[in-house]
Amino acid sequence: MTVTGIITALIVGLIIGALGRLVVPGRQSMPIWLTMVIGVVAALLGTVVANAIGISTNTPGVDWGELLIQVLLAAVGVALVAGFAGRGHRTLP
Repeated sequence: MTVTGIITALIVGLIIGALGRLVVPGRQSMPIWLTMVIGVVAALLGTVVANAIGISTNTPGVDWGELLIQVLLAAVGVALVAGFAGRGHRTLP
Protein backbone atom coordinates (compact mmCIF):
# COMPACT_ATOMS: atom_id res chain seq x y z
CA MET A 1 0.00 0.00 0.00
CA THR A 2 1.32 3.43 -0.91
CA VAL A 3 1.44 6.48 1.36
CA THR A 4 -1.48 7.96 -0.57
CA GLY A 5 -3.44 4.75 -0.04
CA ILE A 6 -2.78 4.83 3.70
CA ILE A 7 -3.82 8.47 3.98
CA THR A 8 -6.97 7.76 1.97
CA ALA A 9 -7.76 4.77 4.22
CA LEU A 10 -7.38 6.95 7.31
CA ILE A 11 -9.66 9.65 5.93
CA VAL A 12 -12.27 7.10 4.89
CA GLY A 13 -11.93 5.48 8.33
CA LEU A 14 -12.64 8.76 10.07
CA ILE A 15 -15.79 9.23 8.01
CA ILE A 16 -16.83 5.60 8.60
CA GLY A 17 -16.41 6.09 12.36
CA ALA A 18 -18.61 9.18 12.31
CA LEU A 19 -21.26 7.34 10.29
CA GLY A 20 -21.08 4.37 12.65
CA ARG A 21 -21.65 6.67 15.59
CA LEU A 22 -24.65 8.23 13.89
CA VAL A 23 -26.21 4.82 13.17
CA VAL A 24 -26.09 3.70 16.81
CA PRO A 25 -29.15 4.99 18.67
CA GLY A 26 -28.80 6.89 21.92
CA ARG A 27 -25.97 8.88 23.37
CA GLN A 28 -22.53 7.33 23.42
CA SER A 29 -20.32 8.32 26.35
CA MET A 30 -17.01 7.90 24.57
CA PRO A 31 -14.51 10.38 23.17
CA ILE A 32 -14.68 11.26 19.49
CA TRP A 33 -11.07 10.14 18.95
CA LEU A 34 -12.05 6.62 20.04
CA THR A 35 -14.94 6.68 17.57
CA MET A 36 -12.52 7.62 14.82
CA VAL A 37 -10.11 4.82 15.77
CA ILE A 38 -13.01 2.38 15.61
CA GLY A 39 -13.88 3.80 12.19
CA VAL A 40 -10.35 3.26 10.85
CA VAL A 41 -10.33 -0.32 12.14
CA ALA A 42 -13.83 -0.94 10.74
CA ALA A 43 -12.81 0.46 7.35
CA LEU A 44 -9.81 -1.85 7.16
CA LEU A 45 -11.76 -4.90 8.42
CA GLY A 46 -14.68 -4.06 6.13
CA THR A 47 -12.41 -4.08 3.13
CA VAL A 48 -10.97 -7.45 4.14
CA VAL A 49 -14.44 -8.93 4.73
CA ALA A 50 -15.79 -7.54 1.44
CA ASN A 51 -12.84 -9.02 -0.46
CA ALA A 52 -13.25 -12.36 1.34
CA ILE A 53 -16.91 -12.73 0.39
CA GLY A 54 -16.45 -11.39 -3.12
CA ILE A 55 -18.33 -8.10 -2.80
CA SER A 56 -15.41 -5.77 -3.38
CA THR A 57 -14.26 -5.62 -6.96
CA ASN A 58 -12.32 -3.16 -9.05
CA THR A 59 -15.31 -1.13 -10.13
CA PRO A 60 -15.24 2.54 -11.03
CA GLY A 61 -16.85 4.80 -8.46
CA VAL A 62 -18.09 3.96 -4.98
CA ASP A 63 -18.35 0.32 -3.95
CA TRP A 64 -21.61 0.53 -2.00
CA GLY A 65 -21.47 -3.05 -0.73
CA GLU A 66 -18.06 -2.54 0.81
CA LEU A 67 -19.13 0.80 2.28
CA LEU A 68 -22.21 -0.81 3.85
CA ILE A 69 -20.08 -3.51 5.49
CA GLN A 70 -17.66 -0.89 6.80
CA VAL A 71 -20.43 1.25 8.32
CA LEU A 72 -22.09 -1.79 9.90
CA LEU A 73 -18.80 -2.89 11.44
CA ALA A 74 -18.21 0.64 12.74
CA ALA A 75 -21.71 0.75 14.24
CA VAL A 76 -21.15 -2.59 15.98
CA GLY A 77 -17.76 -1.41 17.25
CA VAL A 78 -19.17 1.88 18.56
CA ALA A 79 -22.08 0.07 20.24
CA LEU A 80 -19.76 -2.46 21.90
CA VAL A 81 -17.29 0.13 23.16
CA ALA A 82 -20.07 2.47 24.33
CA GLY A 83 -21.75 -0.47 26.09
CA PHE A 84 -18.57 -1.50 27.87
CA ALA A 85 -17.73 2.10 28.76
CA GLY A 86 -21.24 2.65 30.11
CA ARG A 87 -20.98 -0.29 32.52
CA GLY A 88 -18.31 1.47 34.55
CA HIS A 89 -20.39 4.64 35.03
CA ARG A 90 -23.29 3.71 37.27
CA THR A 91 -25.27 6.49 38.84
CA LEU A 92 -27.46 6.24 41.86
CA PRO A 93 -31.01 7.60 41.71
